[in-house]
Amino acid sequence: MDEMKYAMLTEVLGQGKAEIIESFLKSEGINVVLVQDSLSQSAYPNPFAPVQIFVPKEGMQKARDLLKTFEDSLDDAVDPEEE
Repeated sequence: MDEMKYAMLTEVLGQGKAEIIESFLKSEGINVVLVQDSLSQSAYPNPFAPVQIFVPKEGMQKARDLLKTFEDSLDDAVDPEEE
């Protein structure tokens, strides 16, 4: 059996946030796979269900650095002391 080539980078709440991170990482040349588990057998999708973000193991460090930069930029954009 082949060794797994992807590893989980992070888990976020909501498909929307996961897709934003996916687009950001892909724009930097990193392949991304999103995995969302179903929380229930409901016919209605849950927009805040956890989504796991996987990237190739060889690009993990670059992905971590980019994710940190991304999260820092979000923190700077929404500074509670300025509100």
